[in-house]
Amino acid sequence: MSTVMQRPDATAGSETIRTLPTRIRARAATDPDRVAMREKRFGLWQDITWSEYWDKVSTVAHALVSLGVQPGDRVAVHSENRPAWLYSDLGTIAVRGITMGLYPTNPSAEVSYLLRDSGTKVLIAEDQEQVDKALEVEHECPDLEWIVYLEPRGVREYDHPKLMDWPTFLERGRAHREQHPDLLDRLAAAAEPDDVVTLIYTSGTTGPPKGAMLTNGNVEFATRTLITEGGFYDPPASGDDVILSYLPLCHVAERAATTWTNAEAGVTVHFAESIETIQANLKEVQPTLFFAVPRIWEKIHAGIHVKMHAASRLKKLTYGFWMKVAERIGDKLVANGGNHTLTTRILYGLGHPFLYRALRDRIGLRKVRAASSGAAPIAPEVLKFFFGIGVPIYEIYGMTENAAVATVNRPGRVKLGTVGEPHPSIELRIDDETGEILTRHPANFAGYWNKPDKTMETLDTDGWLHTGDVGVWVDGTHVKIVDRIKDIIIPAGGKNISPSEIENSLKTSPYIKEAVVIGDQRPYLTALIGIELDMIGDWAQRRNIPYTTYRDLTTKPEVLQLIQKAIKDTNERFARVENIRKFRMMPKELDHEDGEMTATQKVKRSALNDIFGDLVEDMYANRTEHAGGDLVSVHSVEVAEPAEEGAT
Repeated sequence: MSTVMQRPDATAGSETIRTLPTRIRARAATDPDRVAMREKRFGLWQDITWSEYWDKVSTVAHALVSLGVQPGDRVAVHSENRPAWLYSDLGTIAVRGITMGLYPTNPSAEVSYLLRDSGTKVLIAEDQEQVDKALEVEHECPDLEWIVYLEPRGVREYDHPKLMDWPTFLERGRAHREQHPDLLDRLAAAAEPDDVVTLIYTSGTTGPPKGAMLTNGNVEFATRTLITEGGFYDPPASGDDVILSYLPLCHVAERAATTWTNAEAGVTVHFAESIETIQANLKEVQPTLFFAVPRIWEKIHAGIHVKMHAASRLKKLTYGFWMKVAERIGDKLVANGGNHTLTTRILYGLGHPFLYRALRDRIGLRKVRAASSGAAPIAPEVLKFFFGIGVPIYEIYGMTENAAVATVNRPGRVKLGTVGEPHPSIELRIDDETGEILTRHPANFAGYWNKPDKTMETLDTDGWLHTGDVGVWVDGTHVKIVDRIKDIIIPAGGKNISPSEIENSLKTSPYIKEAVVIGDQRPYLTALIGIELDMIGDWAQRRNIPYTTYRDLTTKPEVLQLIQKAIKDTNERFARVENIRKFRMMPKELDHEDGEMTATQKVKRSALNDIFGDLVEDMYANRTEHAGGDLVSVHSVEVAEPAEEGAT
């Protein structure tokens, strides 16, 4: 399924399959001085042209060969998003190697597992933190021969035979290129569609992560479907577009949003300074295309509420009035498949100079023409909010094992609460017996690295990928995700319940960051709640409620009332059997390093049952409930009917 193209500077008569490196090489040949990406250094955005991009990719490729990397060898990158991530990724692919990315938050134990499981030969480590992790476990990784570090601070004095700094690495590459000028031509000509180009490790919510193998053919089909045909952004991306890269590049969604989109469409990539600076970088860059996971959209949504609470009375009144109008616009758009009516155009036009333009500018989405959400479920209420202020977000669905190719909501055909329609070029069906979503197309992965048994469980002999997600058809055209099969709750009463729908509804409250619904084989549903610290902290300060720590804040009766009200609001949207009867506040923020979340910020449910097992058992120790199923609060403190949000 790959396209054949002539290399711009290859020897006449030879052909090569189209790959990510050949795209970069072609752009460097045809448009060398155009800006490919920007990174911020010393407070200023620095341009990197396509010719500079290809030069670095070529240099890295030669440097890797000089270190002994052969076709099929694995090269790992342990870094935040930055140009060197892309240089290393595409340089590895250019020499027919396999890239493996690590999350910056991976602790040393996970670093050891990933390097060992993948058999990594060369590790590109960003700074002292990541180098220290690697050195701590390198004796457990027999295949690891080199650790190349990007930032010298704190590392330059280290004395270890496997360490090499980035400038020395690049110098080796330049010397090797002079000696072997035709190497990349020969390797590109030998590339095959079935060559594995990357290992993307699953999040590991229920066990050790598995390395999903994606091939040149997988990436080519995904690139065409997601980028060229507008499956990721609709209308499709072009060379005039600007994007902000900030989600970890070892995740398939960000690889598609950054690397694949940049190479295929020629968009200009800006690398965020860090995950903490997203809001500031968004405002500076004002991207035209923006992909985010639900947690980012929820954070932007909550941040707007925080700022408005601190605004002047006039601004609050203005915001309140025009947000009522935005709610009406959002309702109309959702009812009309995302299409504007004459009424919504007039209403939005009236509100634009008073609120929507300034609000979009403040959150960095003033120029966005296409936005999408994926990688996890998102509450329809959040999507409706952004629709109302002029930022329509189209939910998409895919997974690592099918290179993010499954379904998409398209402009004019949006059905809120669904993940959209299957892409035209794929097969998708829902199993009649289990309700599991199955996909079959050329982007289905080649299998799990060194795990043939796990591969057989996921990819059947007929080529169908078993996603592990339960879905239903909506109006025969759109797919609605019910939940992960393993997460479906079956209470003692026997009715199947999707916890994610309830959890997403709870998280529409700006005060709730995490919600974990519990109740499998239990008499009723309960929930563990994690608060949004910034939002509730601001709320508490405005009411002169003293607190010292996160844990202390979660014990305040006023906070318990606030959370109880949010849970009651959610209960009203669901059937009684799906109501939360009791809840407990988690005494700390969930953390990847503590084993409570994956690197992709997915909750490890089984881990929480162990870590907070006493809280869970406490909710079921006393079966007595209030009449009408009222809630019993945390720490065995009974909470009265909550006051209105503005009460003190």
